[in-house]
Amino acid sequence: MNGSKAMDNIIKVRVKYLRDTVKSENFLEYATRFSAGMDLRAFMEHEEVLIDPGSRYAFPAGISIEITTPGVAGYIFSRSGLGTKQGLVVSQGVGVIDPDYRGEIIVSLLNNSPEKRIITKFQRIAQLIFMPFFRAEIITVDELSHTARGAGGFGHTGIL
Repeated sequence: MNGSKAMDNIIKVRVKYLRDTVKSENFLEYATRFSAGMDLRAFMEHEEVLIDPGSRYAFPAGISIEITTPGVAGYIFSRSGLGTKQGLVVSQGVGVIDPDYRGEIIVSLLNNSPEKRIITKFQRIAQLIFMPFFRAEIITVDELSHTARGAGGFGHTGIL
């Protein structure tokens, strides 16, 4: 795909705006033409929220969604700038929005920095990415197949 061609891997997602401000300002959008993640913003009641070091805060995103494509879920990832520069990351690593969830999207941020951090109302706080998922059929067995790696883990191949 070249840079001038439009993206063709589009799915339809129905969005319910839960606050008039969200709908009128078009706060739900991609930052660039080829962004993988759609920016989610903080829609708390206060103008700003202070997050102490090591603390977390659950921010409402002002929307609920309906993913219309079977086998696709929404995933909430940290914004790289907030995580790298300020230490604010999605508290559970990655948030999962199941396709049958219809409640408001909530973004829980964790302050990993040694300093207090401020999030202002309408600030971009995370990104929402839609990806396929697989459900497993569980098959109980007494033994698993053997591999060269076996049960080796947690650095068994060294650090270099």
